[in-house]
Amino acid sequence: MNIIVSTTINPPTEAILRFDAMPGWTLLVVGDKKTPADYRLANGVYFSPDEQEKYNPALSEVLGWNCIARRNFGFLWAHDHGAEVVAVVDDDNIPNEKWGKDLFIGKPTEVTYYHTDQLAFDPVGATNYPHLWHRGFPLQLIPKRDYSRHEKKMITPLVQADFWDGDPDIDAICRLEHAPDCRFDPACFPMAASAIAPFNSQNTFLHASLLSKYFMFPFTGRMEDIWAAYYLQAASDAAVVFGAASVFQARNPHDLLRDMRAEYIGYENNMEMLRVLKNNPESIARFLPGRSWEAFDVYRRHFR
Repeated sequence: MNIIVSTTINPPTEAILRFDAMPGWTLLVVGDKKTPADYRLANGVYFSPDEQEKYNPALSEVLGWNCIARRNFGFLWAHDHGAEVVAVVDDDNIPNEKWGKDLFIGKPTEVTYYHTDQLAFDPVGATNYPHLWHRGFPLQLIPKRDYSRHEKKMITPLVQADFWDGDPDIDAICRLEHAPDCRFDPACFPMAASAIAPFNSQNTFLHASLLSKYFMFPFTGRMEDIWAAYYLQAASDAAVVFGAASVFQARNPHDLLRDMRAEYIGYENNMEMLRVLKNNPESIARFLPGRSWEAFDVYRRHFR
């Protein structure tokens, strides 16, 4: 069983309607307090706030509301319903005809494999947009990016982070400076690297065996999914592959200055976090508000 997990505060969008009609997948939309009360899907499942509170009251209470961390309920639901692959998507990322068809999860895959001595790898800079960078990539490393060392290599990924045409997943500083409208060259993909890399929760596929280690950390601003990615890679040996764009992001309205403020926790902590995670994944607790770490503990208990 393959399950798509999303959250929304909107009526069903074009993206959601397409995901709901996706053959071979079951869509699960996790509701929030701002989600319309009459939210309905033709084929998929709507997981209402009331149902979440009954499903795991302790987690619901500690997570809070109106945040993408409610996606954690989707991961618990997927685990309990025997998912094999879980796709995490945003409701403004419209899938194209290739979405979900070129899945590398659990399959030996030839990639362009980049070697780096830096703490992290930025996949966006390895594309036909070398002046851009992925949200959550440490700003201090941007001038040190070097893509000169690479080879063709076979890996078996358990995470596949597909790209996004249109408005890409870059941070507010990058978006304010460049305001890009991208068409990523498919020839750049698939790619992987020797270092931890940021990936998001807007067009990403995961093997379900990783769900206990994949958690949207609440109360961390726009690092909720990025720190989930960093922790997962530090806490497992799961290989991550970046795939060609399989959605078009028609981005919901954003206040970029507000986004920047919500990203500041990452600007300030990402470098040091990556240093310490290499030796001890649990050290991520140093960077989290106490309630966020408490929520992760409650989440993990569900898998025991």
